[in-house]
Amino acid sequence: MTEQELLDIMRDAVYTALVVCAPPVLSALVVGVIVSLFQALTSLQEQTIAFIPKIVAVFVSLIVFAPFMLHTLSDFTTRLVDRIVSMQ
Repeated sequence: MTEQELLDIMRDAVYTALVVCAPPVLSALVVGVIVSLFQALTSLQEQTIAFIPKIVAVFVSLIVFAPFMLHTLSDFTTRLVDRIVSMQ
């Protein structure tokens, strides 16, 4: 295995990790901004208010995007196994 092949595998792994993690992280970001704007407009400065909507948004995004995430991970695994098989 050459250095270039290792770099390609690492690049693919990092890209796959970013794609799989993006939906829950982005949903938490959007909900966090909305809750922060609501708190700023209403002068509610309780820090615990932001946690429940973020947790709900992350769980909902995990449920909604689970097939996409599973498909992305299985494609990565297939590519990785194909590379391992082709090395011999």
